[in-house]
Amino acid sequence: MRKESIVTKWTLNAVVLLMGLLLVACSSNKASTSKAPAGSYNGSVYTVKRGDTLYRISRMTGSSVSELARLNGISAPYTLEVGQKLRVSSSSSSSSSKKAVVAKNAKPRSSSGSTVAKVAAPPVGSKCWLWPTTGKVIEPFSTSDGGNKGIDIAGKRGQPIYASAAGTVVYVGNQLRGYGNLVMIKHNEDYITAYAHNETTLVNTSQKVTAGQKIATMGSSGSDSVNLHFQIRYRATAIDPLRYLPPAGSKPSC
Repeated sequence: MRKESIVTKWTLNAVVLLMGLLLVACSSNKASTSKAPAGSYNGSVYTVKRGDTLYRISRMTGSSVSELARLNGISAPYTLEVGQKLRVSSSSSSSSSKKAVVAKNAKPRSSSGSTVAKVAAPPVGSKCWLWPTTGKVIEPFSTSDGGNKGIDIAGKRGQPIYASAAGTVVYVGNQLRGYGNLVMIKHNEDYITAYAHNETTLVNTSQKVTAGQKIATMGSSGSDSVNLHFQIRYRATAIDPLRYLPPAGSKPSC
């Protein structure tokens, strides 16, 4: 059975968006020291460069992800190849510069308007989170461009990985290069967590999990070392897990 028929439309859109964001972060953090091939865009055709995702290209060209996928016959998880030429909606090139000016000058509106207000980070303690595993944080969260959009926790191969909160598994797979075996859990309409580099995964898509349930074991899939890469996404925006997790070794007080 296809994943699209298992999850809700909102969940599918959220997962596609998050997968695109994860790919952007991955390509920035894992970039090769050699010079990446340059992409090009002539207004109707975009040539894919290393690190591109359909989401990033949609932002650059003014086309929607769904329109790019339809025009080029690309299906989820929207894998692209360096040098691949993508058709772009003819209307997007003529209006993209105008959209950019409007977006820059427009005031934030409600969700019913064409401009969406910038998402503010949720207050600490608004939701209880458990540590997904034990170990030293070897790479903290970063707000810089291309910075780490989660935390990396070192540990031993095979040690348990736990769901940080109750929710529904919306993705299990290894299609995202650089993340290895990945599990994503939707907790409510606002939050999704991601658990990467697992050795084994113990849950399936659409499965409901409880807070603290064992969902995987730690490994080095897609990584040079044994660790867990853990993200918390609030309305698709990465937030610093260390701000919201309880002190290491303790349970949440909320």
